[in-house]
Amino acid sequence: MFKSARLAISSAVLAAGIAVSGVAGVALAADRPPSVLVITVDTLRTDRMSGYGYERSTSPRIDDLMSRGTKFSDARTIEPLTNPALSSMLTGLLPHEHAASRNGLRIKEGLDSLPKILARNGWRTAAVVANWTLKENISGLGEHFEDYVEVFTRRRWFGIVNSEATAEDVTDEAVEWLGRHLDGREPRPFLLWVHYVEPHAPYVFHEEFAQRLGIEGHDPPRSDRYDTEIAEVDQQIGRLLDRVEGRIEGDRVIIVFTADHGESLGEHGEWGHGRDLYEPGLRIPMSFTWQGTVEQQVVESPAHIIDIPSTVLGLLGLPVPPSFRGVSWTAALRGRDRPAERPVCYQAHRGAVHGASESDRARSKGLLEVGIITGGRKEILNVNKNVRQLFDLAHDPRELHTLVAPSSTPSPELIRCVGEISEGLGSLDRLTTKKLDAETVEQLRTLGDLEEPPGRRSS
Repeated sequence: MFKSARLAISSAVLAAGIAVSGVAGVALAADRPPSVLVITVDTLRTDRMSGYGYERSTSPRIDDLMSRGTKFSDARTIEPLTNPALSSMLTGLLPHEHAASRNGLRIKEGLDSLPKILARNGWRTAAVVANWTLKENISGLGEHFEDYVEVFTRRRWFGIVNSEATAEDVTDEAVEWLGRHLDGREPRPFLLWVHYVEPHAPYVFHEEFAQRLGIEGHDPPRSDRYDTEIAEVDQQIGRLLDRVEGRIEGDRVIIVFTADHGESLGEHGEWGHGRDLYEPGLRIPMSFTWQGTVEQQVVESPAHIIDIPSTVLGLLGLPVPPSFRGVSWTAALRGRDRPAERPVCYQAHRGAVHGASESDRARSKGLLEVGIITGGRKEILNVNKNVRQLFDLAHDPRELHTLVAPSSTPSPELIRCVGEISEGLGSLDRLTTKKLDAETVEQLRTLGDLEEPPGRRSS
């Protein structure tokens, strides 16, 4: 099951890296810097988590984890698609910079990233992933890890072509990797990234949580099924945390929790994610936990998934590459100054690339929407239809009433975003788009990731 990534690290580099245990800023325990556990959950909405105020007890173990560190109440992804968002989380780059702007497009080779930087400095790096779009042959992310574990063991989609892992499968693999690492004599700390695919559609109903959640019947609406999926993944994350915290002292492990994106559950007539920039798809949970270093607090300032690598490096006392677009929240996590609010360019693209015919302009022709938030107002431009929307998120959090006419002129800030993204995507079009095999195309189709022909809308 374990697949070694292509990144090779020489013994000389490892030996040099292990010596970073004395680097400034690292809180040492037993002459060793802390390990890092990054947990990401696919398609997880904050407003369906009990720790964010939801009336159902969907996420008690995650809530407990987040309460022991710094939780962000206003965090967002950059693009509401799995591979683009998580590639941004690892590299600190925006999708039009790292090249994986659509599912099915590979990340640029040779980019720097959080796992690569930690590997150079002595950390053992591994990923356990269960979303089809993250497969190495599709995403190219295996380059960034020593061990890249792909878990595709069961058919979540009711026996349909697509086979992905359940949350239990993912935890089993992560625990096995931890066992191999922790039970050995290897002196290195580790970076382990674990990605769970639930609660992604088809929203499997987990009846064992129904009573706790107040759900009746054996075939509830899909919104209720979605809640039981959260409860299931929460339980399995609890298993993972029990393993980690049972073997490693709390001051020796940094735990990062977040999601790749949210999910529309009927808002604006949409189910799913990826094609628009409304809040249900953009908002994500985010927290950092490190006993004795990170404060127990809730931060209301806007944060983003691209901030994660800069923040982790800051906590470890390692320099942040100038290429990283995110900011470091290191000082804020310690209860000090917070970074100034800055505008971030959000983007939404068409579905997955699935054929050689798309390779010439797969990136630039795929751009659908660009958005920006300034002063609590979100501005969105549909670049194909030239339709503009403006929402006051404080007074209209459900984004029901645009404050401008659709044909009105976008702000200079949004025009700058559109130009920057379009130019970046255009420069990437010369990159070769890998033609996906027939099996992979069908897998992506069952996930709802493929761009469908006109008149056929994927979910």
